[in-house]
Amino acid sequence: MKNISFGDTPVSRCVYYRLVCGLAANIDPPGSGRIIFLAGSCGALTMPGTLGSVLRQHMQRHGVAVGPIVAHVGSNRWSFLIRPDVPDDDTRVFNDLFRLNVMIVRQGAIPLPSPTAEPGGGSRRWIELPCNTFRPSGRVVVESILACTGINRDPRSMAVHRG
Repeated sequence: MKNISFGDTPVSRCVYYRLVCGLAANIDPPGSGRIIFLAGSCGALTMPGTLGSVLRQHMQRHGVAVGPIVAHVGSNRWSFLIRPDVPDDDTRVFNDLFRLNVMIVRQGAIPLPSPTAEPGGGSRRWIELPCNTFRPSGRVVVESILACTGINRDPRSMAVHRG
């Protein structure tokens, strides 16, 4: 985003998010300055900021590529942008994540940082700025969440591929 020659505006951010990051970003509602993209080929794991910070450090220590992370300053929640490959039929994983206050975002709008102030004083900022289209596997991020919180799982419960 630092190399955008036509200024840092909601429109220029959307162009960056689309062309460089592969995120179909839009200003919604039009004219508001609020930037979103719809989950689909990219999803998110949203969690309390304290867990997000521990998870990020755990992933970095174990050589797991982190990918883009958005913080919502007002609610102290972090969203890890992921490939949406977390199984939706594993109730044990869902229950573990629920107890940790982690949400899997598979559908709907995912807000992104915008250079303009958001209504209500909320603001989003990048913890890990996207610089390309890379997103870590949601399965790998979930396994990292379980590992860094000490939740022991049967290794057969969710096959993890670090690709």
